[in-house]
Amino acid sequence: MEHCDVLVIGAGIAGASAAYELAGSRRVTVLERENQPGYHTTGRSAAIYTQNYGNREIRTLTLASHQFFQNPPQGFADHPILSPRGALFVARHDQLSTLDGALKEAQALVSSIRQIDAAEAIRLVPALNPEYIAAAIFEPDARDIDVDALHRGYFRGLQKRGGRVVTDAEVAAISFSNGIWNVETKAGNLSAPVVVNAAGAWCDKIAELAGVRPIGLVPKRRTVFTFEPSLGCDISSWPLTIDIDERFYFKPDAGMILASPADETPSPPCDAQPEELDIALAVDRVQTATNLEVKRIAHKWAGLRSFVPDKTPVVGMDEETEGFFWLAGQGGYGIQTAPAIGRAVAALVTTGSLPDDLIEMGLVDSDLSPQRLR
Repeated sequence: MEHCDVLVIGAGIAGASAAYELAGSRRVTVLERENQPGYHTTGRSAAIYTQNYGNREIRTLTLASHQFFQNPPQGFADHPILSPRGALFVARHDQLSTLDGALKEAQALVSSIRQIDAAEAIRLVPALNPEYIAAAIFEPDARDIDVDALHRGYFRGLQKRGGRVVTDAEVAAISFSNGIWNVETKAGNLSAPVVVNAAGAWCDKIAELAGVRPIGLVPKRRTVFTFEPSLGCDISSWPLTIDIDERFYFKPDAGMILASPADETPSPPCDAQPEELDIALAVDRVQTATNLEVKRIAHKWAGLRSFVPDKTPVVGMDEETEGFFWLAGQGGYGIQTAPAIGRAVAALVTTGSLPDDLIEMGLVDSDLSPQRLR
């Protein structure tokens, strides 16, 4: 049986960032049930870095991740992880009160965010329907995230620090004895005093295997598809465009337009697939808000974003079970918060407390701890 200091279950962006940070001072092995890391939610993300998204805890973790994204360690990636995009939150006349509330909340954290009128919004996204849009919020500093570069960078760094990833290693059994977790997988058996449960939609299933009380995680399906823009239409500079009530969004993506109904349909943990009704809803909403015509769906997919009731990530040692660490419930924020959450995991495992910068920004251990859910 192979022994290490920390076993991380799950090789998505959560497990990757945590393993990378932990490997600075611990021997780390990552277990992945699929034949490649990031097969599920991480590999299906349309990630953007926006500070105008999520609750207080999410926004704090997003802000705390900015420095890493802007200036990753030497050799971490071959090119910048962030690239210019911008984000436009659009509202109809009947949504203006929602827009006003969102603007006040956003400006408390992000000084560059401002309200713009319909004419300026249409200059940014010429496809917007003038009869639909009344006003918008513009976040000029929102950025696209190169998820693949980020994910690969974490694993490259992990391996340089002596850690490793084992794929095709679905967990079959977990037991605890004499201060050590023993994990049986298809790829062999491993042991460690600390297990980090970063299994995404399967986090509660892993907990049940380990005899640990679940946290009530609910995976929710998110549907995405791409289609071709109108012939001769230059979409390259368009920002991400989001309905202020998050009923749809669209953005440029490698010469195509990527769109979603922003659905959150509860689902069991699975290899999520798109539903035709969700695609039809998105097509209708996008075509109503714009003059775009979706003639053909080029590609479609779905992923699972997992939530607990307060929509805040669960990051911390299980207070009922020795050596069992939760890293779950990132929802739709896992990519943009990965650098801060990875550092939080490493600090909590090694010192029992959050990093100083997160504490200075107002986070306390109980904000993220699984104990808050019990």
